Amino acid sequence: MKMESNHELEDELRPEYDFSKMKGGVKGKYIERYRAGTNLVLLDSDVAQVFPTSDSVNEALRLLMQIAQRQKPNNALKPTSQI
Repeated sequence: MKMESNHELEDELRPEYDFSKMKGGVKGKYIERYRAGTNLVLLDSDVAQVFPTSDSVNEALRLLMQIAQRQKPNNALKPTSQI
């Protein structure tokens, strides 16, 4: 979403939530833990329209995995008949 730059945001925070007085915050402190526990994938817009939720994506991928497991490799040599 784009925000219009010609108007200012209203400050709706209570006075007791003065974050300028907070000390010791570390940017990215938990990023490695977060990355280890998540796997985010960005879908193209056409794919996201068909699979709008993570459940629908997971279901489709599981079905694809089942299909792939059922396929037999075509590497086996078939006997040829001679005339």
